[in-house]
Amino acid sequence: MSDVQQRIDELVKGHRVMLFMKGTAQFPMCGFSGRAVQVLKACGVDDFKTFNVLEDEEVRQGIKDYAQWPTIPQLYVDGEFVGGSDIMMEMYQSGELQQLLAKV
Repeated sequence: MSDVQQRIDELVKGHRVMLFMKGTAQFPMCGFSGRAVQVLKACGVDDFKTFNVLEDEEVRQGIKDYAQWPTIPQLYVDGEFVGGSDIMMEMYQSGELQQLLAKV
């Protein structure tokens, strides 16, 4: 495992809800990242951790390899890859995301 993959692994496994995004929860830098934050908040999750990939080019590229997923944002819950903003939205609309996040 490369250094960047190790760093990503530690972030993913070190936080119950981890969102890799463009910008921050307070200032998303793209619409998809903003929507991902809104979905988490709509699920009642306030204590999620974010990582701004715009501040770290290694992680920005490495996260795509880590999950074998080409786009950002990427949501991880309990160390498992959930998906990007479209999948989050679909799961939210079906109630599946709320169930996943309710398991503490």
